[in-house]
Amino acid sequence: MATDSMALGIWLQIPAWLPLSQQITRSERWQQQWLWKKPQPLPDCVWVHACSVGEVASVVPLINLLLNKGQSIHLTVVTRTGMAHAQRLWGGAITTSFLPWDLPGFMRYFVTRVQPSLLLLTETEFWPGMLAACAAKNIPVLGINTRISDRSFPRYYATRWLWQRWLAPVNRFLAQSMADAERLQAIGIEKTRICTVGNLKYAITAPKVNAMALRLRMDQTGERPILLCASTHEHEEMHILRMLPYWRRQRPDLLTVFVPRHPERFDAVAMQLTAHGERVHRWQHGYVLGAVDTVLVDAMGVLQSLYTVADLVIIGGSLVNIGGHNPIEAAVCGRGVVMGAYHQNFRDMVNNMKAAQAIMVANDHADLQAIVLRLLQFPDELRLLHASAALFMQQHGEVLTAMMQEITPYLHTPKQ
Repeated sequence: MATDSMALGIWLQIPAWLPLSQQITRSERWQQQWLWKKPQPLPDCVWVHACSVGEVASVVPLINLLLNKGQSIHLTVVTRTGMAHAQRLWGGAITTSFLPWDLPGFMRYFVTRVQPSLLLLTETEFWPGMLAACAAKNIPVLGINTRISDRSFPRYYATRWLWQRWLAPVNRFLAQSMADAERLQAIGIEKTRICTVGNLKYAITAPKVNAMALRLRMDQTGERPILLCASTHEHEEMHILRMLPYWRRQRPDLLTVFVPRHPERFDAVAMQLTAHGERVHRWQHGYVLGAVDTVLVDAMGVLQSLYTVADLVIIGGSLVNIGGHNPIEAAVCGRGVVMGAYHQNFRDMVNNMKAAQAIMVANDHADLQAIVLRLLQFPDELRLLHASAALFMQQHGEVLTAMMQEITPYLHTPKQ
């Protein structure tokens, strides 16, 4: 989930799909944001800040590597879904808390209390109060995986005189792409403080999963072609439903799997699928039994594993003007994908994958319908798409090494 997060106060409903041990109440978040509940001191830790689920997911390989090097980690997030995801990933291996309100007194107290030796800020998590508090304590700050989106760049550029001052405490920006590096320079950041290392999202690894058992949970025959519609948004399910009859003429046994991006839409999507005449099975009900046209995955944390068993993948957020979602999560599982025209949030990544023939981009809905139909008609082309995605990931596996080279000089030497 890409987020430009200078806006405070992101209110989400409590996710009913989480176990009780992982449900994060609004009261708990308030207590931490207002520092009524104080974080535990963790002297000389690496403080990592990631806004929500997408940013937390992107820093998994980096945090794991830092842990392996003996570093202590304190992770702050903004959203409850981000917190739940972090707890699910690391449990007690790291400490976590919600980021306090970006007010000078709050941030000064937080920094004094936690006692970090380094702050790593993901993407555009630029909080002026946070940066000022670190500067006052001489704590180095690195922007990691820094990106400035098409949508947010005009705002940053119009207020560049403010950002030039606010971002002065950042020692180094590790930009995702040359375009991001150029935008940082355009808002007043010196070229010497910017290094382009690539997108940390390339550094992910495939999940360890029993693919056969997972596939049999959806299709007990183990033979039906599975079309995975990943991270879909409002209206995208309906666009795909209108195309299904054309695809099923080619493959009548096609099994469609929808994974809505936001859990609050699960029930609405279920009703929409049923109203369209689909025989729907909901993921939380267990194994698919009987005749089913569509599986609705009404749970979080499942999508990455599903890429390992999908035959064909459509990435959501790209059929409507959302900006797309990360195609690398599928590519690392050896799956090439199909995306719509709205992939601006991952433009460089998509262009690189296109050059490697690891992705197919549909210009409009008619194009999407034709591309999927062709891949169903010609399995060899689909296999080639997947093979190209796997090769692409092998060739882009050095991002984490490059990033660690930049971070290492700032790390505190752990006590033996």
